[in-house]
Amino acid sequence: WEQRRLGEAFINLQNNTLSRAELSSGEGKVKNVHYGDLLVIFSEVLNVKKEELPTIKDESIISKYKESFLKNGDIVMADTAEDETVGKCTEIEGLTEEIVISGLHTIPYRPQSKFAPRYLGYYLNSAYYHDQLLPLTQGIKVSSISKTSLKSTYISYPKSLVEQGKIGNFFNYLDHLITLHQRKLDDLKKLKKGLLQKMFPKNGEKVPELRFPGFKNDWEQRKLSEVATMHARIGWQNLRTSEFLDSGDYMLITGTDFNDGAINYSTCHFVERERYEQDKHIQIKNGSILITKDGTLGKVAYVQGLSIPATLNAGVFNVEIKDETEIDNKYLFQYLKAPFLMDYVDKKATGGTIKHLNQNILVDFPVLMPSKTEQEAIGVYFERLDNLITLHQRKLDHLKELKKGLLQQMFV
Repeated sequence: WEQRRLGEAFINLQNNTLSRAELSSGEGKVKNVHYGDLLVIFSEVLNVKKEELPTIKDESIISKYKESFLKNGDIVMADTAEDETVGKCTEIEGLTEEIVISGLHTIPYRPQSKFAPRYLGYYLNSAYYHDQLLPLTQGIKVSSISKTSLKSTYISYPKSLVEQGKIGNFFNYLDHLITLHQRKLDDLKKLKKGLLQKMFPKNGEKVPELRFPGFKNDWEQRKLSEVATMHARIGWQNLRTSEFLDSGDYMLITGTDFNDGAINYSTCHFVERERYEQDKHIQIKNGSILITKDGTLGKVAYVQGLSIPATLNAGVFNVEIKDETEIDNKYLFQYLKAPFLMDYVDKKATGGTIKHLNQNILVDFPVLMPSKTEQEAIGVYFERLDNLITLHQRKLDHLKELKKGLLQQMFV
């Protein structure tokens, strides 16, 4: 592969700062974009509706900026950012009209020789290249890198345009898969949100809009305290950080271990046996329903796959069903996980902000209940939908990790 300094391989385009007087809304010959309008992932050129972009109409102004009109193959880099995106690159492709970029903290470059489409965009966004930038950045909260420093960095590329093209197309295909799974995931989450609104009765109504066949009876409203008990670690039982163990026979579950309705056991600590036996009401088993009462309020988790005894840290309620012949635990979990609980809490917080979800707020929370058989059908349905969402989330995470790993391995 070739290796050259960025300052040798690219020329700087003019970095513009267009005034309001130079721009107009509506039809114009040249579109004006800010770096924020460009997608960081460069499979498309614009992240905004083109008709909303300001334009340049005046021929004398167009002539003034003509040398810096963007072309396909140009790259635009961010020289300042509040996070790790300093040096983030956008490669321009698919451009069919004249566009000029303006604004601070952007550096437009044009390669001096031909590169295959997409190669530069993926290479300049790879960890391999960005590792060069880290020692060159300045600032704490806001990081920046100078043009001089950028010019001194090295870029590597195959001599063959065919190989460059294969690399660019491969990562583009991977991005397409990631986008596809992200859309599927978003669609499933949107489906669940819509079903939660339709499969439970609205305020003042006794039956839902959407229902499984064979169920006709009215739903009943009960208070949460009538169908379940709520227990948490009381003050004098609170644990010190020094009591948290990295391994052991008794697991400690904290609100920070909640992960989208489940428990991430890999983040849990452990405690000694006497701490576990201290309070039987917060001893957790498979099928337990947990609610956070401190920190991020109202997060709900359903315990399954637990293989050892477990207890709760402070800040979490253990919700135990009083009569399992009357209430299905998966149904109650889904009902508590739905927006109904937090909508109720928000109303209770009128005139202020609730920082702790006290038991006296939860006891009166209204729970709408059909028959036990219908509860089971609803609980199982939403459990399957949750599993499908989790499956697509895992596939998406796997593809992102795969791309991250390949970006480190396919460049030199």
